[in-house]
Amino acid sequence: MRPPWTARVLTLFPEMFPGPLGHSLAGKALASGAWALETVDIRDFARDKHRSVDDTPFGGGPGMVMRPDVVESAIESVVGPEGGDPGGRVIYLSPRGRPLTQATARELATGPGVTLLCGRYEGLDERVIEARGLEELSLGDFVLSGGEPAAIAVIDACVRLIPGVLGAEAALEEESFERGLLEYPHYTRPPEWRGRTVPEVLLSGHHERIRAWRLERAEEITRARRPDLWARYEAGRGQARRER
Repeated sequence: MRPPWTARVLTLFPEMFPGPLGHSLAGKALASGAWALETVDIRDFARDKHRSVDDTPFGGGPGMVMRPDVVESAIESVVGPEGGDPGGRVIYLSPRGRPLTQATARELATGPGVTLLCGRYEGLDERVIEARGLEELSLGDFVLSGGEPAAIAVIDACVRLIPGVLGAEAALEEESFERGLLEYPHYTRPPEWRGRTVPEVLLSGHHERIRAWRLERAEEITRARRPDLWARYEAGRGQARRER
């Protein structure tokens, strides 16, 4: 039997996990064994009595830098020596990494799992990043106090894609980014609220008209809010037309 999808988190704050991942859909799936979570305390690999994991940066400057020898020992405890089979991708969560996308989350979710390294202070010594060939991933163009919140977001994005976790699998197909578009608006009861009514087409029962309306609104929202996504979507449609 194939082992469950496993998230391994290397962190200075293992008590932050599972955190939100222990609740709702992710929490139920974790309890049922649909996925597994392992945490490794980087400080356990410190080499002095003070359990130091950082030091001042060469060349001067503010802040502290996580030591390569300590971090390397923590990584090796999980994925083995350099050149070994890590059993999934090893990712360093960093604001300079490439942005996390839905496509990346789907790639990660279809593998055996992922190992996430959470930085702190000014980040990691570059040598361990180079030696291990760490993949760097970012949530966006902003800076967090550490990689732990980003790790939680990455894991949640992956876990919900594991078959059986979400329940209504068809819902995944309509979400933002799945078709290169942001998602269309949603409405529920009551049909009138504070003078605002539900669009008539959604009450019509005409499935083709509803589908067309939703696509139109998704395109409209994407064009207005995310011109970068819209440009890629338009390019994809043009390519599809040329290939017909």
